[in-house]
Amino acid sequence: MGFTTVLSLARYLFYIILLVPVAVGVVGVMLPAVGFFPALEQHSLSSEPITRLLAYPGIAKMAGLSLFTALLATLIAFIGTVALLAQFYQRKWLGLIQHGLSPVLAIPHAAAAIAVAFLLAPSGGAARVSAAVTSTALPDTDSLMYDSFGLVIVLALAIKELPFMLLMALGILSQPSVKQRLEGQMRVAQSLGYCHQTSFLKIVFAQLYRQLRLPILAVLAYASASVEIPLILGPQNPPTLAVAIVQWFNYTDLSMRFQASAAAILQVLVTLAAVTVWLIGEKIWQWRFCQQLASGNRRWGSVFVKLLAGILLVCFTLATILLVLSMVGYSVAGYWPFPDLAPVQLTLLHWRSALQALSQPISNTLIMGFVSTSIAVILVLLFLENEQQSDIKRASTSLADKLLFIPLMVPGVAFLYGLVWVRQWLFADALWVPVILAHLIYVIPYVFLSLAVAYRQLDVRYVHVASSLGKSPCQIFLSVKLPILFAPIMVALALGAAISFGQYLPTLLVSGGRLATVTTEAVAIASGASRRLTAVYALMQMLLPLLGFVLAWWLPTFLFNPAKRANASAKRNPAC
Repeated sequence: MGFTTVLSLARYLFYIILLVPVAVGVVGVMLPAVGFFPALEQHSLSSEPITRLLAYPGIAKMAGLSLFTALLATLIAFIGTVALLAQFYQRKWLGLIQHGLSPVLAIPHAAAAIAVAFLLAPSGGAARVSAAVTSTALPDTDSLMYDSFGLVIVLALAIKELPFMLLMALGILSQPSVKQRLEGQMRVAQSLGYCHQTSFLKIVFAQLYRQLRLPILAVLAYASASVEIPLILGPQNPPTLAVAIVQWFNYTDLSMRFQASAAAILQVLVTLAAVTVWLIGEKIWQWRFCQQLASGNRRWGSVFVKLLAGILLVCFTLATILLVLSMVGYSVAGYWPFPDLAPVQLTLLHWRSALQALSQPISNTLIMGFVSTSIAVILVLLFLENEQQSDIKRASTSLADKLLFIPLMVPGVAFLYGLVWVRQWLFADALWVPVILAHLIYVIPYVFLSLAVAYRQLDVRYVHVASSLGKSPCQIFLSVKLPILFAPIMVALALGAAISFGQYLPTLLVSGGRLATVTTEAVAIASGASRRLTAVYALMQMLLPLLGFVLAWWLPTFLFNPAKRANASAKRNPAC
């Protein structure tokens, strides 16, 4: 099989993995929603599941809560992203912020939710700091946790999605053609008297948003159907729609699956409603923005941007410190009375107990992460190579960039359950393969986003020189491109592994609960077990992706830095 054939197969396989499972899963969940489910002896179409769902008490509030939390969290993350970019674009601080927020992107959503719970609980980190300042002896029984408006859900989602939006924006701004053009336009605007922030808002932001729209809508779609964060932090009577769907699907009475399927279709409509509201708001803002664009105001938005960016940095830094200290404290705490800021007694008993219980989940997590990420990276590299050799490069690039977000924009509860039923029909005895495929659906888009910019920016002169020396396309790919792109490939591997490590719903559903991972165990134990054990589980969730990123940053420096290799060799062999 020739190299060109391999590239073509990789291209088709890339689209198949992105689209076919989602389409099959949606069909698989739509049929029970209209009463057709042969496994339960239902062979005819019926509107009874939809009627039953609409008559369910609190269904409107569930849908409204999902819509409200998704829109507000996405709006906060978006405004924060724009404020940070407007304040620090083309400044040294932006690189520091990028490196500071990157580890947050690797933290699984469940771990972030547990961390926020430790911070905002009545006797949590924030309450202890407040009590130390105000000299209060007893914890406040009032807490934001489980509030009926889902404000803590909004906070946790905003904390998680802001780094994603910011890194997506920085990836767009780092493209050479875009970067050079925008920097020139910024200089012209500032030479006309516009301040830095106003220049960014009127020049850069107007062009950036068009390319950032799909990542924003992907964040909005995920937030509208998130399960882990509302399950840990949100109200339970009633919960968000996605949490209710999971509960109904897992109900012992199998007839509830008809109602759950109808609710999954309602979840798609809620997500579409959220996207529609966002697009309408976008049009309203565009009309207002055009007025400001022509106003000639040289300092428009500068004071607000400075204030918001400063508050955001301070709050994010303090919250991160409190989150980490609170979890670390609980993980080693023996006796820890309120309002002491540190435990009276320290113990490693919780770590020993957790590590014994987590030996198999950690093994499962690492295997799934390694296999799914390796497949994703190989597939994406072959797809990008095929894109460069294709005669329809621009069309292929545009199509891939758009289709990439389909698995991220379709709610997981709307197709994963359908995918589970299809798996039961076709692969009833399989376990690992369906789970790895479910992980690939989510890992591939992030790996592609991580690798595409670096691959497309590769200097073609290296390829021309290798071709002139008689190297084949396969030899150029293996011997020239891959070594040059070693660092971005390692980062993509670390990011893909982090995404795989954090998958809760795909792992739980597709495996039928038979494959325990660190994330599934952490979510299960967070619902009522010891707070100290929960802290250990959440920290393990954070440590696994962090170790991957440390390895990704260290290996390229060590392998391709002769001076460091020589120093390391000298330390091992002092006689030399």
